[in-house]
Amino acid sequence: YRKHEWDKHGTCAATLEILNSQKKYFGKAIELYQHVDLNSCLLKAGIKPSSSYYKMTAIKEALTRFYGVTPKIQCLPPEKGEKAQTIGQIEFCFTKELQLRNCTALKGGSNSLQAPLKFGTEELSVCNDTLPTYYPSEVQ
Repeated sequence: YRKHEWDKHGTCAATLEILNSQKKYFGKAIELYQHVDLNSCLLKAGIKPSSSYYKMTAIKEALTRFYGVTPKIQCLPPEKGEKAQTIGQIEFCFTKELQLRNCTALKGGSNSLQAPLKFGTEELSVCNDTLPTYYPSEVQ
């Protein structure tokens, strides 16, 4: 997993002095991850993992209000016979100066921090705003 992440994202980030080794890259990722502290942000908004279904719009609003930027949220579509989608990944985007920025902004040499969660090989897609949404405890 680490090799894949370094080959895919790290080698691009390595053009920056503060991220130019695997140790710096993963160390900074952990630091940013703890700084973002996703679970406590959502808990403050009353959104608890694995407790019930939530509206996707409420989750987006809580994150945008708390961080001041729009993250990229990806979901697993409902399984057969189910009505709810499941959050699979929440991605925050940063400028080269490692300041949070909207994930909707133009790409061009951006760095993103992905909550390290992929359910097997299932395809993640953009979440549907109208479906009830399940927030699993594994999303970090």
